[in-house]
Amino acid sequence: MTSNLNRPMSFVHPRKVILSKAQLAEFQESKTHDKIMEYIETLNEAVVGVKLTADCTMSTGAQAMMKILDRIEETARAIPPVDNQASRFGNPAFRTFYDKVSEIAPALHETLPILPVEAIPEVSVYFCESWGNRTRIDYGSGMELNFLCWMICLDHLGVVEKSDYVALVIRVFWRYIEVMRFLQSTYWLEPAGSHGVWGLDDYHFLPFLWGSAQLKGHKHLRPKSIHDHEILDEFSKDYMYLACIKFIDSIKTASIRWHSPMLDDISAVKTWDKVNSGMIKMYRAEVLGKLPVIQHFMFGSILTWEGELPPPPSAEEEEHWGHGHAQEEREVGWGDCCGIPIPAMFAAAQAANGGASKPPGPKLAGIRPVPFD
Repeated sequence: MTSNLNRPMSFVHPRKVILSKAQLAEFQESKTHDKIMEYIETLNEAVVGVKLTADCTMSTGAQAMMKILDRIEETARAIPPVDNQASRFGNPAFRTFYDKVSEIAPALHETLPILPVEAIPEVSVYFCESWGNRTRIDYGSGMELNFLCWMICLDHLGVVEKSDYVALVIRVFWRYIEVMRFLQSTYWLEPAGSHGVWGLDDYHFLPFLWGSAQLKGHKHLRPKSIHDHEILDEFSKDYMYLACIKFIDSIKTASIRWHSPMLDDISAVKTWDKVNSGMIKMYRAEVLGKLPVIQHFMFGSILTWEGELPPPPSAEEEEHWGHGHAQEEREVGWGDCCGIPIPAMFAAAQAANGGASKPPGPKLAGIRPVPFD
């Protein structure tokens, strides 16, 4: 991505646009869609063979981003969960945390070098939406996408440099994942949709995509290595893919073949190269290509909507945006934000007998073939 050269003359508050399959198809052919995929692939190539523990260059902008993420965790630690033992779903204290992040976001962005003051309201929207949904107290791949968009915007505006691309993954993004794990475990954020448990991870996608890039060409570790607990213990500090597997294993007591069948299927792929290319295809199809996820995507002056803009929604319409779509239009997939709520896996892990509940059998029939051939 070229920083600064295409800086917009004016900034706008990002807003949702997509409601129909026709608009989703338009988005999939847009420059914004291409910009997102190109950025993912650029960072993907930057971290091939790179360990999380590797030394890397960090500009003052990237360092400032890390400090902001530290501040978010500090904010969460100062807002403990309320006593909510009667429910295994999201903790209401998350809304207090979300409001506090929204309050301090402008000041946090003022610490970023080069960032124009007039850009802060636009960029802050993606940042605030990265932590979960305030109303539903849930989190999913759409919120993770907002964090990616935050990085794209800061890159576009010259806050970070090309020399930061390795650090953006193994330092900034991985720190974001660490903070998100804290939020998920503290506030029992629900997976955003009823299918997360049958996908890669109840919450995340990109750690598996970029994590498989880290492992490309590894002399000894193979995709099937995720079943070896000694390997996970030894190498999870170096590779985010293995760290995510170890994390899931630490929360869910059943076999990965039961609670994460897609990850189990992927472990049969012969090489990390194929896993990585499959992850990229899967992200394009299952995140950027799914209406229940992209109906919440927000377009501004940096990540633009190129078609005709509908009238701005009212506050009430904004709150329920996209959730009234017809049953026949609903996508079946692990990214569905309109599915049956399921408890956070942290809540399930603390349930009676200390184990995660097994997912109901009929739902497993909805798993898509994995695009790793």
